[in-house]
Amino acid sequence: MSRYRIVHTTGFRYQGQAVASYNEARMLPTRDNSQLVFSTKLEIEPHGSSHEYFDYFKTRAVMFEVLEPHSELTITSTSVVELRPTIGPEPGLDWPDLEPEIQNSLELTDAVTQTRRTNPPAELARFAKKLATKSTPHQTAIQICRKIFAEMSYMHGVTGVHSVATEAWAAKIGVCQDYAHLTLGALRAAGIPARYVSGYLHPAVDPKIGEKAVGESHAWVEWWAGSWFAFDPTNDVYAADRHIVVGRARDYDDLAPLRGVFAGAKDSELFVSVEITKEA
Repeated sequence: MSRYRIVHTTGFRYQGQAVASYNEARMLPTRDNSQLVFSTKLEIEPHGSSHEYFDYFKTRAVMFEVLEPHSELTITSTSVVELRPTIGPEPGLDWPDLEPEIQNSLELTDAVTQTRRTNPPAELARFAKKLATKSTPHQTAIQICRKIFAEMSYMHGVTGVHSVATEAWAAKIGVCQDYAHLTLGALRAAGIPARYVSGYLHPAVDPKIGEKAVGESHAWVEWWAGSWFAFDPTNDVYAADRHIVVGRARDYDDLAPLRGVFAGAKDSELFVSVEITKEA
């Protein structure tokens, strides 16, 4: 078991004053059998009215509005989470059994449907479909992840929050969001249900207790072949005791940490910082 404190601060600096802003945040870790949330709070400055709810994909979301003039909006999420990953058997469904499972499940149908973000480049789709003729769904998924890890280079600043899988593949450069979208596109092209996972990753392989680390929001994937299996294609590792989950959905558009609209100011600039401390 590993326990982490995550402090995620983000917001907008406006060019001039915003007289009103309406926003939605997804920055609160999820609660499930492998992740125990001891405490979590979301602080908004300037203060405004807010409403927390679970969205369609069961992610905790907070809608809020600030109806007073402000030149900066700051949202800080502070959470203490204990990870209790269980190492179970690898999912073992083969292709003839997987298809009827998908047909009988709305969740799996959603997870096998491509989105604007995940539509894969033709080359990668062909690779995935060819693999599927030779391997089980789970083995195919692992090989897809390894292919993307081998072909791509991690680099900030080349792609952005609006990038799609085909753009990242053409450049062979991207960030975790691009790796996840490429992997999802290839998995879905092969007929494997897969979902985008948003959260945090402690950057150290063996983090020291009490040492603060500069982190960032992170993305990885899960696929289904009899059970859900989590893998981080950006780092070529299983998602386990350093990956803290905020939500699971179709792609980044369903899980953006913060999005909103404002009135009054000419423009805005997003700022982000994440600090992660292992406590136990």
